[in-house]
Amino acid sequence: MFGSTSRFSLRWIISLSLLFIGASSLAIAPSTAQSPPRKILTGWIPYYSMKSALPSAVANGDLVKEVMPFWYTLKSETRITDLYTPANPSVPISVPLTTMRDSGFLIIPTITDGTAKLVLAKLLADPKTRTKVVATITSLVMVNNFDGIDLDFEGFAFTDGTASWPATRTNWVAFISELSTSLHLVNRLLSVTTPVLFDPASGKKGYYLYDWASISPMIDRLRIMTYDYSTSSPGPIGPVTWAEKAVQYAVSVIPASKVYVGVAGYGRDWVTKVVGVCPSNVASAVSTSSRAATFVMKDAANLAASYGAAPTYNKSFGEVTFSYSKVYTGTASSGLATSCTASRTAWYQDARGYAARAQLVAKYRLGGITAWTLGMEDPTATDAVRQVAHSIAPDLVVSILSTEQSSAPYGNPVRITGQLLLPDKTPVSGVMVRLELLPNGESNWREILQVITGTDGTITVPVILSKSSSLRISTDASWERLASQSASIQITLSRLLSISSPASSFKGGPIAISGRVQPREIGVPIILEKFIAGKWRPIGGPTLTLEDGTFALLTTEDVRGFARYRVRVEGNANLTGVSSPIFSVVVY
Repeated sequence: MFGSTSRFSLRWIISLSLLFIGASSLAIAPSTAQSPPRKILTGWIPYYSMKSALPSAVANGDLVKEVMPFWYTLKSETRITDLYTPANPSVPISVPLTTMRDSGFLIIPTITDGTAKLVLAKLLADPKTRTKVVATITSLVMVNNFDGIDLDFEGFAFTDGTASWPATRTNWVAFISELSTSLHLVNRLLSVTTPVLFDPASGKKGYYLYDWASISPMIDRLRIMTYDYSTSSPGPIGPVTWAEKAVQYAVSVIPASKVYVGVAGYGRDWVTKVVGVCPSNVASAVSTSSRAATFVMKDAANLAASYGAAPTYNKSFGEVTFSYSKVYTGTASSGLATSCTASRTAWYQDARGYAARAQLVAKYRLGGITAWTLGMEDPTATDAVRQVAHSIAPDLVVSILSTEQSSAPYGNPVRITGQLLLPDKTPVSGVMVRLELLPNGESNWREILQVITGTDGTITVPVILSKSSSLRISTDASWERLASQSASIQITLSRLLSISSPASSFKGGPIAISGRVQPREIGVPIILEKFIAGKWRPIGGPTLTLEDGTFALLTTEDVRGFARYRVRVEGNANLTGVSSPIFSVVVY
C-alpha cells in the first residue's frame, strides 16, 4: 500500500465531525433516467485521510457496494491496534461507521501486518499461535459487527525475504483455511489483498507465496495490488496490460466474481537529471537516486499546468505521463547561494486509465475495481467508471431446486433445498428467493414463501403440502442480476392412514376395524383386504369415510387360526392411495 500518516488540526477535526453528521446528504443521484450502474467500485478509507476518503465513497454510493476502512494493524497473536482513534481523537469511531452503514455499504476493514520481520510468519507456523490469531481477528469482526475482514499482510512479500516463501506459503494456506471457517460460521466475509501473481507456465510467478489457487475456495474477495510497478525509476504506476495478465491468471484459479483489480489514486514524480548544485534543504530529495515524490490524481492536472507541461496518455499502459523542469534556489551547506535545475517525469492514472481497468471488470466479469485510495481520484475518473458500470450486462443467475424426498405422507414436512449460482459456480448470497407452488390440477403458480440465500447461496426450508404439487424457486431481476427460475420438482403426497383393530376374535364373531384418513374428507373409498392363497383379496365392498375422515369396517371369520388383513385407501389426482401395515387377528 501507499500512503503516509498525518495528524489533524482542531479546525480539521471540527469540519470532519460536521461532514460525518451530514454525510448522507452528499450522495449524488445519477443525472439521467437510466438504470443505476452496477456497483463495481470499492476502495480503502485510510485513518489518516478520512476528510477526503469517506466523502468520496458516500458521493459515489451508486457505484460503491463495500468499503475497506484502513484502520487496523496486527501486533501480536492477541493484539490488533486501532490506528483510527489516535489519528481522529475528536471523532469517535462510531461516527464514520454509522455513516458507512447508513450509506448501505458492507464494511470490511483491512488489517495490516504490524509486526517485525518474520514475526507473523512464525506466528502462522505454530498451530497454537495461528489459532490465536484467528480468534483475535474473528473477535474484532464480531465485537464491531463488521461484515468481514480484509487481510493486507505485505510483510511476507516485501520484508521477510524470498527464502521464507516456501514455508510461509504452506502456513498461509492453513491460516486462511482456519480463518475462513471461523468467519463463515458467523456469516462474515474473508477478503485478501495481495501483490500480483502470474500463471506459472508463463515463467513469471509473481508473489507466489500467496497461493491464489489453494485459497480460492476459502475466500470471498481477492483484491490485486496492480500498482507500484515502477518505483525506483520512472515508469507507469501499473500498466493495464500487466494488470490484465494478473487478472487472467486469477480468473483461471478463482471465480471471476471474487476478483477485484486495483487502481491507483496517486502518481509518482521522479527526478531524471540534475544540473547545478541543489540547496541543502532539498539536496537529498532532488536527486536521481532519491525516491520519487508522490501526488494525488486530482492534483495532477494543476501540477502539469503549473510547469507548462503537456500530459500525454499512453494507451498501451493506460496511464498519463508528463515531463518538466524545476529550478530550486537557496543556499548550499557552505551558506553560499546556489541553484539547480531538475528534470522530472511523472506518471499517473486518470479517467481514461480508470475506464480501461473498469473494462477489465466487464471483459472478465470481475467483482469490480478497488481504489488505493478513495478520495485521491479526480471526479472525472469515477464518472468514467460509472459509464462503464452502466454498460455492463447483469449477471446470469442459475437457480437450482432439489429435494431428497420426492414423496411424503400427508402432514409430514418435505425438506427443500435451493441454490443460486453465477455461471462460474460462485454462490449468490443475500438474495430474496420466492418458493412457488403449483398444486396438481391447477394452472397458476403461487408464492408460498420468501427466503434469503445464505453465504453459500443456498436456502433450506421444510414445506408441508396439502396435496401433490410442483415446486420451483424464482428471483427478481435487478441492476446486478437477471431474473432466474429453477426447473420444477414434483412432490407426490400420499394419504395418511391410521387404524385400530382387535388382536383376537372368536369363530363367527364380529371383527371390528376402525380408522381415520387424513386429510379429512367425506366419501373416500376404504377397502379391507385379506391375504388368501398367496394374494391380497378385497373383503366385501368399499366403505366410505365420514365427514371427519373416520371409517368403520366389520367382518367375521368361520375358521379358527390366524387371519391376515390390511386396509387400503384409494387415491386421486391430488393424493396417492396407501395401504396400512399388515395386521393379524387370532380366531379361536
